[in-house]
Amino acid sequence: MMPSPSSAQPSPPCLVTQPNLDAPDDFYEALIETHQGLSAEQSHALNARLVLLLANHIGATPVLREALAAARRSAPGGADTSSSASGTTP
Repeated sequence: MMPSPSSAQPSPPCLVTQPNLDAPDDFYEALIETHQGLSAEQSHALNARLVLLLANHIGATPVLREALAAARRSAPGGADTSSSASGTTP
């Protein structure tokens, strides 16, 4: 007999904002090394590709929206972007 599916919904994933890297200094060093010798334009393109690769790995749109909003808030001059992060315009 197969177990019946649980009626409890799994909680939606949340953005992890507490330190979670097993070797943060090693990651930072690898990130800096990856950018060595690149022009500013190439470096920006590399960052864009990295963001898309990591977004694909995460996969959950609500988590990605949280990350976008958190990054925007922490940017110089950043503000709450709940409307732009959700894809709507003011």
